Amino acid sequence: MSGRVSETADISEAKSRRPARDRIFETARDMFYRRGIRAVGVEAIAAEAGATKMSLYRNFPSKDELVAEVLREQSREGWIWWDEVVARFETPREKLEGLFAAFAEKAQTEEEYGCAICNAAVELHEADHPARVVADEYKRETLRRLVEMARAAGAPDDELGDGLMLLLEGAYMARVTLTSEGPVKTLARTARALIREHLDHRD
Repeated sequence: MSGRVSETADISEAKSRRPARDRIFETARDMFYRRGIRAVGVEAIAAEAGATKMSLYRNFPSKDELVAEVLREQSREGWIWWDEVVARFETPREKLEGLFAAFAEKAQTEEEYGCAICNAAVELHEADHPARVVADEYKRETLRRLVEMARAAGAPDDELGDGLMLLLEGAYMARVTLTSEGPVKTLARTARALIREHLDHRD
């Protein structure tokens, strides 16, 4: 028992030595994802991060800007992950199929509450909210990339890219409501079927 207490104290001490901005940012990121953006206030974030409300506002002008910065970081990480995945494959079609296999694994094993950026877009209805702007830009770029990849694989128009976008977004929602054992586990197989339909069975 004393060992566990000591370990907890060590973790708390290490956490307290990190810059307040980092603690606030990482705490907010976790709380927004697990509890929802609207449900979490700045007081709760500051308390959980071992910081003060004043410290939070010294580092972030407002909660809205804190949310936007969290989404910007998630967007950057998302594109790094995407680029690393597609780089493993040779042909455009392999890249597309491999990407969806990776999405399926990620959704099943890592993203219990779905896509953080989708969740933000659902919660934030104001078109000019700084975080909503980030979310919309990310989703537009996702669609652009899927259309571009589908075209490179031989699709004659945007329909395959559009379909893959709908499949991806639906899979993340199914992950939230129907768990990792639900339809999300068929994401890679369904994507391959859609790709075959558009690339191998054209009139």
